[in-house]
Amino acid sequence: MHDIRFIRENPEAFDAALARRGEEGWAADILAIDTHRREAIQRAEAAQAERNRASKEIGAAKARGDDAEFERLRQLMADKKQEQAELEEKARIEQEQLDQVLLTLPNIPLDEVPDGKDEDDNVELKRWGTPRDFDFDPKEHFDVAGAAEGLDFQTAAKISGSRFVMLKGAMTRVHRALAQFMLDTHIDKNGLTETWVPVLVREDAMLGTDKLPKFGDDSYQTTNGWWLVPTSEVPLTYSVAGEILSADQLPIRMTAHTQCFRSEAGSAGKDTTGMLRQHQFEKVEMVSITRPEDSRAELDRMTACAEGILEALNLPYRTIVLCTGDMGFGAERTHDIEVWLPGQNTYREISSCSTTGAFQARRMNARFRPTAEAKPEFVHTLNGSGLAVGRCLIAVIENGQQADGSIDLPEVLHPYLGGKTRVTAEGVLV
Repeated sequence: MHDIRFIRENPEAFDAALARRGEEGWAADILAIDTHRREAIQRAEAAQAERNRASKEIGAAKARGDDAEFERLRQLMADKKQEQAELEEKARIEQEQLDQVLLTLPNIPLDEVPDGKDEDDNVELKRWGTPRDFDFDPKEHFDVAGAAEGLDFQTAAKISGSRFVMLKGAMTRVHRALAQFMLDTHIDKNGLTETWVPVLVREDAMLGTDKLPKFGDDSYQTTNGWWLVPTSEVPLTYSVAGEILSADQLPIRMTAHTQCFRSEAGSAGKDTTGMLRQHQFEKVEMVSITRPEDSRAELDRMTACAEGILEALNLPYRTIVLCTGDMGFGAERTHDIEVWLPGQNTYREISSCSTTGAFQARRMNARFRPTAEAKPEFVHTLNGSGLAVGRCLIAVIENGQQADGSIDLPEVLHPYLGGKTRVTAEGVLV
């Protein structure tokens, strides 16, 4: 959410920043609503002051037997009470209109973020690893013999419909091993605190983490008002809502492994084959709560944590910074990490790490005191995938596939698989 004081003081700068994201000329409309709201509040306060003065005078008028003045003051109090109520209702409506506008406008990008319209204008930051040379045509994950038996899309479709998968046998175990390896790495090496969180959250949590109202159609809501989380970013970040933290509590670095749920409302016909884009999937999420001056460096740290998982798995990747036209709604800056998928002969997103600045913190009123006596300031929040488990399974299958349909598994997973190192063409872990 945007700071109305910043908009009042810097309307041209606000419009220029939003224009980089394709949003034109909002400051004038916002300030008009804000002006009407403030005028209504001031007039309501003036009416209250007149009521207070009349209240003090009416007793004296009655005591001295001035019936005319008593009636005048009594009528004045009634009129000002009604006027105050009407003005307060007007201010409330104007506040709702102001909030509605501010809640639906995207975050302002950092100056360093490259300008652009779409993914073609993103800028590559680095590459790691060399894609393997195959002496056969590599297949996509669902066509690799060793994986095909364990990726049951047909049964899942019978149970739930399209864009679901039922994992079986070796694929289930490798999928679980990947999640466990990610968690252990983030906890033991990267210093994140493991957290187990609800996946059903209140609407306030979705609103506070900028998933509503913008992404309501892309999420699932239960009949009693809970929302299924699109990622554990929501409960992890919202855990500090309404808090005033002390400076020595920061940074807070958390990780959680959860089921995630997305309707994929805006992706009709996209990635419908295989398990690349599912309605239900698992992700190991990272969330950081920091001081404002530390958030940019924390983004680089978080990105490195996600990259380290891929490096340990020996999966080639590239990291890009998203341009203004491709960034997520709440982001100030975003780093996407794309893993190499030989079956598709391209890099595909496996992690997205973003700093939102104070955008989410302002929505959920999450603050800290720089010193014990200082006025509270908004914290900065960051989130990132560390990693998407299903997409990581795809990458392991495709990069480890052999000509006979078997799959060689990354060495770091062997301890999580009881010393087993590969999946046979028949789908057996050996």
